[in-house]
Amino acid sequence: MRPSRAVVLDLLLTTGVVVGLCVTVSVATEPRARPVDLGAYLMAALIALPIPLHRRRPLGALLASAALLFVYYSTGYPGFSPAFALSVQLYFASLAGKWRWATGVTLFYLIAGYIVLLGLKDQALLQTLSDSLPQVTLLAGIILFGEYARSRRELAAETRERLRQAEESREREAARRVAEERLRIARELHDTVAHSMATITVQAGSALHLLGDGDDGSRAALTAIRRTGRQALAEMRATLGMLRDGGPSAPAHGLDRMPALLDELRTAGLRVDLVREGSGRLAADVDHVAYRIVQEALTNVLRHAGPVVTARVSLTYAAGELRIEVADDGAGPPGNGRPGNGLTGMRERAEAVGGSFAAGRGGAGGFTVSARLPVSGVPEDPPRRG
Repeated sequence: MRPSRAVVLDLLLTTGVVVGLCVTVSVATEPRARPVDLGAYLMAALIALPIPLHRRRPLGALLASAALLFVYYSTGYPGFSPAFALSVQLYFASLAGKWRWATGVTLFYLIAGYIVLLGLKDQALLQTLSDSLPQVTLLAGIILFGEYARSRRELAAETRERLRQAEESREREAARRVAEERLRIARELHDTVAHSMATITVQAGSALHLLGDGDDGSRAALTAIRRTGRQALAEMRATLGMLRDGGPSAPAHGLDRMPALLDELRTAGLRVDLVREGSGRLAADVDHVAYRIVQEALTNVLRHAGPVVTARVSLTYAAGELRIEVADDGAGPPGNGRPGNGLTGMRERAEAVGGSFAAGRGGAGGFTVSARLPVSGVPEDPPRRG
């Protein structure tokens, strides 16, 4: 397992400080100090060892290094400036917001250094201040730079948070507008389509009541109208509930409703043949799309093909797909060359599940709608007519 980039950087930084401190100790001179030996180098190296702790305990790393530096000074080895020994720990402590502690540690060593130089070594005040000015500037600059980097980091985090909140606000506003639009559509559907379907259903029931027992042909047609109207109202109520509440969609119809659909169309006067080839398992959304394409295509035949027409529905499972073809021998749609909402909707449904769609005039007249929808399964059964 390769070490992370942060671990490698910390190791390199610690190694650099250790080497620098050992070099500083080797060149340090002080008249009455202990001779530099292996112990001096080991103690200098120990001062840098807490550096890797800065990522989790920046203040702990600073205080540990400061304590080890104090121990080194107490042993009588040649002294050196605390600036290089503590610069890394001071920076990371300031970066973590501990600039007061960093300033306190710095002042402690500066004051202690002044006391030693002025009181114990009889060095002149101006000379002491002049000699310490570079390291005072360096230590102050390190603390200020750490504080500046921290403020920039906090500003960047605050900016990201504001952008996130603004994005969430935009998403909530968009969701609110979508909800309002769904309510508007639900109201329009209820006030127009649902109201009209309810009126048609009630009038069909009233006509059946007035018709009595005579005229079987009219009775069958009115019964089909009432049954279709009730089914449409039930589906409309489920759709309106979905639009108003934003809940799950209404239960999807699939190809298992084909017999009922064909019975309704035959009652309305359309001759329909159904041919199935093979079988396969369809996902729920694909099954629903297949049913809606067949339903819309046959409805178009009933509307546009003419009074005496035969439609043929082919459902073929092959090569991991369901092939749908609805063809008729009627007059075909109006010749304005523009697809209607029904054809557009069928194309969109097919493409939504990864399929394809085509529609046009048949070779021998009439109109043909075909679609290919992805499914799972392989051909199993011989063709059968229904």
